[in-house]
Amino acid sequence: MSTAAKSYGLHVIVVMVLVALNFLLPAYHHGLMARILVLATFAMGYNLTFGYGGLLSLGHAMFFAAGLYGAGLSLHHWGFGVPEAFLLALGCGAALALCVGLLALRTTGVAFMIVTLMFAQACHLAIIYFSAFTGGDQGLALKPQQRRIETGFGVLDLTNPTTRYLLALALFAIVLFALLFWVRTGSGRVLVAIRENEERTQMLGYDTFANRLAALVLSGTICAGAGAAYGLLFGYVGANFASVQYSILPLLWVLLGGTATVLGPLIGTVFMYYVVDIASGYTAAYMLVVGVVLILLVLFFRKGLLGTLRERWLWLRWLP
Repeated sequence: MSTAAKSYGLHVIVVMVLVALNFLLPAYHHGLMARILVLATFAMGYNLTFGYGGLLSLGHAMFFAAGLYGAGLSLHHWGFGVPEAFLLALGCGAALALCVGLLALRTTGVAFMIVTLMFAQACHLAIIYFSAFTGGDQGLALKPQQRRIETGFGVLDLTNPTTRYLLALALFAIVLFALLFWVRTGSGRVLVAIRENEERTQMLGYDTFANRLAALVLSGTICAGAGAAYGLLFGYVGANFASVQYSILPLLWVLLGGTATVLGPLIGTVFMYYVVDIASGYTAAYMLVVGVVLILLVLFFRKGLLGTLRERWLWLRWLP
């Protein structure tokens, strides 16, 4: 069996398992898993630039927030339907990523990290400043009647737990297979080449700035899609999602699962979410437990859970 066939087969099995979990999980874990799928999509968008492009960003919360507010505000203030609000959110994320990329990608390394952090903080402060429109720190609650999609077969209610889970899974699966395909294309391989040796890639005739900009725009669009899905599915839009915390979290999820792996962001998000959830049930100092777990993982799984297993086990070297 070819490497491509094994890769696609594995990811189809993962999606099928996630579909089965919709019918098997109890109510609490069912709702938690729906959130994890949306946030894992966010992490996959981050992994595109960080894992494959080598761009350490501390500003991806602004792309998530662009989608969140693009969908939420258009629904709350302008009476958009859910599909139109989602498409507007994707456009907001792509436009913001393009504008930020044109400026930030003129820097590299630590300077790029600082510039993206500054842009993200500016977006966060703007959301708080225009609180009369955005809801500020308190945020906005989207009404249940606003979160419905009229179809030819009836009304699709996003407040229904099963509908919410399946739509979160649909978004996750679309992004998963799109990235699985993309990493095998010429664009994906050029981006990895830029990460490994930018000067040599330039000598081969590739426009490294244009390739990185395209990757950042795609990454921002994916993150905006995750933000829009979060707002539409869970009915809340808040400034905390634009804070620096939500730029650090996808970095942690990707590092835990494995950078430059397609399934790593899902594994890292599930692992982190459940460590926090379980530890908080036993102690108020749950972040201390999380910190110890993260230190142990960094010591023994330097390339993340999936990345380290891929490196150590020869029969897993084909994993994308």
